Amino acid sequence: MIKTVNAQMIAKMFLGGAKNLESKKEWINELNVFPVPDGDTGTNMTLTITAAAAEVSSLRELQMDTLAKCISSGSLRGARGNSGVILSQLLRGFTKGIKDYEELDVIDLANAMQKAVETAYKAVMKPKEGTILTVAKGAALKGAELAQTVEDVEEFVRLVLEEAERVLKKTPDMLPVLKEAGVVDSGGQGLVEVLRGAYFALIGKEMDYSFAATKKEEVVHISAQTEAEIKFGYCTEFIIMLDKAYNEETERDFKAFLESIGDSIVVVSDEEIVKVHVHTNDPGLAIQRALTYGSLSRMKIDNMRLEHEEKLIKDASKIAMAQKEKEEEAKKESRKEMGFISVSIGEGIGEIFQGLGVDYLIEGGQTMNPSTEDMLEAIAKVNANYVFILPNNKNIIMAANQAQSLTTDKQVIVIPTKTIPQGITAMVNYIPEESAKENEERMCAEIRNVKTGQVTYAVRDTKIDDKEIHLGDIMGIGDDGILAVGTAIERTALAMMEKLVDEESEIVGIYYGDEVSEEDAAKLGDQIAKKYPHTEVEVHSGGQPIYYYVVSVE
Repeated sequence: MIKTVNAQMIAKMFLGGAKNLESKKEWINELNVFPVPDGDTGTNMTLTITAAAAEVSSLRELQMDTLAKCISSGSLRGARGNSGVILSQLLRGFTKGIKDYEELDVIDLANAMQKAVETAYKAVMKPKEGTILTVAKGAALKGAELAQTVEDVEEFVRLVLEEAERVLKKTPDMLPVLKEAGVVDSGGQGLVEVLRGAYFALIGKEMDYSFAATKKEEVVHISAQTEAEIKFGYCTEFIIMLDKAYNEETERDFKAFLESIGDSIVVVSDEEIVKVHVHTNDPGLAIQRALTYGSLSRMKIDNMRLEHEEKLIKDASKIAMAQKEKEEEAKKESRKEMGFISVSIGEGIGEIFQGLGVDYLIEGGQTMNPSTEDMLEAIAKVNANYVFILPNNKNIIMAANQAQSLTTDKQVIVIPTKTIPQGITAMVNYIPEESAKENEERMCAEIRNVKTGQVTYAVRDTKIDDKEIHLGDIMGIGDDGILAVGTAIERTALAMMEKLVDEESEIVGIYYGDEVSEEDAAKLGDQIAKKYPHTEVEVHSGGQPIYYYVVSVE
């Protein structure tokens, strides 16, 4: 009988859950109701949990409080997509419930599960049953019941897993769209796989528990052209697990110290960790100062003089010099009142956003949902008191909101744009002379007047919105569902437009993707203009992947 589990076992169970989820990623993606080739639930949940798993794997000393910080902060910052954000909130709540204990019994585990559910439900504006939240709640309720009679942790986890599986099977009865498609909730399935992997680890099943960093690391191009010209030779990176007070004043002092011993400084912090990057000739000084704030993990020191070949240095120097000049110019400029970040999905669409005044573009959107960390890095680079974020995808809004909650030095405003056309409309309606609040209200009001259509292909057979869809079919997707299904791109796009355009429609915007020729897009634009003569039709090169056309109707 196992009556308690310590930090070592919790870490092993967490890594087991992450590894099992990772192995089932593609299968979970297949459960998504909409058969579109987007970044899917399995991918988003896996990237979220593996960001935290990489932090846990790097811990040298396992204690419950530092483990809890790693899991919580790693998953919060690595969260992608709605399912990933909800998973990160479940982990955040769970770790709050365990961080003050050296060992956990079934009562402690049950209480932590309840805390996880409470935290996740609070994070979702309109919780919907039949989702990952329902599975988590069912597991937590079972845990509370079992804690009254069961002492064996192994039996407790097994029975909680069985209950999660039982609730998951009921999700199609709670959401008609799941029943129509003949699938269970993909996010709920992902959570079950995490619990299953944790149980496997608890009972000692042979697994590979190793994780490497999954997110792109900070890339800093060195500006020297030869070894002798490198001013600071050691690229030094580490994470501080905070155990002492660390506020804005502390961070300013720490950055000032780092500037006194090096350059290329990046310091990103939240309430639990500080990520540090610095080029210096004495890494020991940076490490000694960091130790006054807490313990260290993920330490990495590279000798740039030895590791960079001359050709790479020369290639990087041009980029570095341009970036350095840009940074120096930014420093000279006073902070402006309002700045903008937009998620973009193609070169042409990115150019449109930049032309409308967007300061920073995050490439991602449909094929890869950006993480909370990506948002935080973008916010740090926009020199403004108020930073507006345009997610332009309903699956990115929660990650943007999470980044907003983690930002303390600027006011972040998330405009809940669900599509690229809504994002463009938001920027068109920005008025520099008015306040941030007035602009927020106007943008939020105007995006409600935009109807969006997207034309893409189906990646599997399914049935949805009373429409039979087969692998390879062309689909026209509106804001609330599938509007048209066919076998030809142009005909399907025109059928979709019949559902989008009405007598009040005035402007139609067509953004064609990287697989569509300019001639074909112009032809479609002409056909739409002839069919709806009361509208003004504009055709733009969007350059987006996956979606042949993205269409706006206002």
